[in-house]
Order: sequence, then C-alpha cells, then structure tokens
Amino acid sequence: MVGIVPAMLPQKTARSLDDLELTLAIDLLNPSAEHERKQHKLKRLVQSPNSYFMDVKCPGCFAITTVFSHAQTVVICGSCSTVLCQPTGGKARLTEGSSFRRKN
Repeated sequence: MVGIVPAMLPQKTARSLDDLELTLAIDLLNPSAEHERKQHKLKRLVQSPNSYFMDVKCPGCFAITTVFSHAQTVVICGSCSTVLCQPTGGKARLTEGSSFRRKN
C-alpha cells in the first residue's frame, strides 16, 4: 500500500460482520457440572450413561443385593424374600427403609 493515505481508505460501516462481536451465553468447551448433568446422555461433551448399579441393603435382614438403577422387574431379597425395589417408567423405586450405595 505504497502511496495510499489512511484517510483515503474506505471506512467500514458498523453493520460489517468484522466489527460485530459474536459471543455465546455459555462456554461450550468448559460446561458446568450442573449443565452436563441436565443434558441428554448423548449430547454431553463426553457421552456417559444415566444408569448405574447400586448396593441395596435389605431393611429386614441387612443383606446386600446389587440392583440396576433402571431395573424393569421387581427385585427381591435373596435371603428373606422382601421386595427391595419396584419398577417405574424410568428409575426403579426403592422400598421405604432400604438404604443404597452407588457403585463405581
């Protein structure tokens, strides 16, 4: 650009795409833990399932049984035959008095 005075260059209008700052409301590379938890299992940054296995302690005999979180059948205790969880449309509902621990 030899011989061109900067005042002679055409001025950009405010509507030029180069002048607009386009920012997102959220950071896509570093989402918060709460945002990741709320998203669908396939739309997370790293796909992960919503289901898990858990150890359920029977309220009567204190025996521990491994149960799937989204069990679709009634799970009963192996030693005293009490019902540990009932299936629902999604996650299984634990019976009152039974405690659980999520497995890794």
